[in-house]
Amino acid sequence: MPRRVRISYYNTWAQGLEDAAAYVARVPTLDLRPLVSNPNDAALLRKARLDCDWFGENARCFAAMTHPGIEFLPAWVCGVAGIAELGARPAAAGEERWFITMGQQPQSMGAVAGKAFALLARAGFRHFYYAFDEASRRMPCFPEIAPHLDILIHDELPLAEPGAGRLPAKCRRIHRSWVANVVPFAPPFNETPEERILFLSSALGLTPQRARQIAFLSGKLKDRFIPSYDHSPAEGERRVLNRYKVGLCPEGRMFATPAMSATHTDRPFWTGCLGMVPVSEDSRAGGRLEELHQAGLIVRYPYGDLKALADACERALALPSNERRRIYEHFNRYETVGNVVAEAIFAAGG
Repeated sequence: MPRRVRISYYNTWAQGLEDAAAYVARVPTLDLRPLVSNPNDAALLRKARLDCDWFGENARCFAAMTHPGIEFLPAWVCGVAGIAELGARPAAAGEERWFITMGQQPQSMGAVAGKAFALLARAGFRHFYYAFDEASRRMPCFPEIAPHLDILIHDELPLAEPGAGRLPAKCRRIHRSWVANVVPFAPPFNETPEERILFLSSALGLTPQRARQIAFLSGKLKDRFIPSYDHSPAEGERRVLNRYKVGLCPEGRMFATPAMSATHTDRPFWTGCLGMVPVSEDSRAGGRLEELHQAGLIVRYPYGDLKALADACERALALPSNERRRIYEHFNRYETVGNVVAEAIFAAGG
C-alpha cells in the first residue's frame, strides 16, 4: 500500500497553520505592508512581493506533489505563529508527517529554531531541509536544527563545522542546488514560439559584464533579442514567457566563492520547464549545468566570451521543435522542486 504522507511547509510569509491550497489561493491578495521594515518604500514592497510569490509557488508545488509509492494528503502551510498548533495537531492513523523548510527561512525563528525543530520531532514530524543557500556557513541557527534533520539537500561542499558534525547518522545528505518551483507540465509547450531570445538579467545584478553582453547582443541579434531588467518576473507572468524560443540565463550569485562555484540560479530550470531553450554561461567549476549541457539539455558558453555567447544563442535558436520538447519533458520530469522532494521522501522510507 502507498505510504500516506502529509507535508507541512514552513513559509515566513505565512502566519498560522492553514491548508496549503487555501494559502496559495490568497497569496496574490496578501497585504505585505505590515510584514516589511518600511511599508512606504515602493521598491522594498516590490521585492517583498516577488519573494512572497516565489515561496508561494513552492507551496503550490508541494501541495501538488505525486509519486506512485506515496498517497499525499492535503498539505499544510505555516509561519512562526503556526508552529505550536502544528506540533499539537494529532496525526491521523497511518499518517507520515514531514516538515519542509527552505533557503535561510529557518533563521526567521531566531533563537527558538532548535527548540521548534525539536518540538516537531517529538510530535512525530520528520524534517526535510532544502538549503539552496550556503546555510551551514551563513545561517546562525544551522547547528541548532542540524540534529533534527532527516533529509538535507545542500549546495555547499564541504558543509561547515560545527553544524555538519551535528547532523545525525540517519540524515540523508543530497548535494543538489536549485531546481524549478514549477508544477510539472503546468506550463503548456508552445509549438510555435517567437524566434527570439529573452535575456533574464537583473536590476540587482546588472554588472559591467552583463551590460557588455546586452550591448553586444542588441547589436548582433537586433529585434531577435529581448532584454529584461527585472530581478525576477512575477510568478503570474512567468508562464507566458514561453512565447519566446530561448531563455538566456547569465550566472551570478556568489559563484566566485569556493563553496558555490559549481552552483547556479533557478532560471535555466524554469525556462526549461516552459519549453524554452536555456542558454547559460559556465560557472567557475561547471557543476550540474555542465552535465545538462553534455546531455544536450542546455546550451553553455565560456564566461566573458562574447563570440561564444552569440554562437550559443544562434545554436539555441536553430534547435527544432522535437529537441525543445525533449528539453521540456526532461526539466518537468526531473528538475522541479516537487518531484525532487517527493522522490527523496520516497527513498527515505516510511
